[in-house]
Amino acid sequence: MSKKIVMTPEDIQRTLARVAHEILEQNKTFDRLVLVGIRTRGAPLAERLAVNIASFEQAKIPVGALDINLYRDDFPSPDRQSMVHHTDIPADISGKSIVLVDDVLYTGRSTRAAMDALIDLGRPDSIQLAVLIDRGHREMPIRPDYIGKNVPSSKHEEIKVQLVETDGLDEVAIVRQDTDKLSEPEEVISRKRSYYASSK
Repeated sequence: MSKKIVMTPEDIQRTLARVAHEILEQNKTFDRLVLVGIRTRGAPLAERLAVNIASFEQAKIPVGALDINLYRDDFPSPDRQSMVHHTDIPADISGKSIVLVDDVLYTGRSTRAAMDALIDLGRPDSIQLAVLIDRGHREMPIRPDYIGKNVPSSKHEEIKVQLVETDGLDEVAIVRQDTDKLSEPEEVISRKRSYYASSK
């Protein structure tokens, strides 16, 4: 296995500041805005975005955390109650503009589950999506409104996001399998990535 750092603590800090500005530009009024982080790492990212917004506009935005385990479609066991962590939404979301926050957007299935969970809690005016990393490979027609960083990847790679609040450090890395274990198409992808990186 090999690991390549794609975001340092400073990169994450700058990126979240930029995304906070974009949220402010898109939402002209803040009285109906609510940030909701998808557990686990979406929750602290939502908190950080709220802190950035408060520093820019002196506006305190409600922040919630959403547990989507009951709404996921990939559980092998019917005993889902044991998987539930906690959903904590600080305000009635009906009529509000919700910004869902997650660390990595991949197939889109987690986002779909999160929207299902939100609709069970109320009827927001709108749902926007902010992600730290968009790695592609969508299986559902879901597109983020705010993207921290696009990270092209193969399905045999893992995008590993670590945050101080959950892991003790801030870092985003691509974890790759050994190249001799990759199938030919993935080797082609790897060669193309190396070529484009060297040509910049």
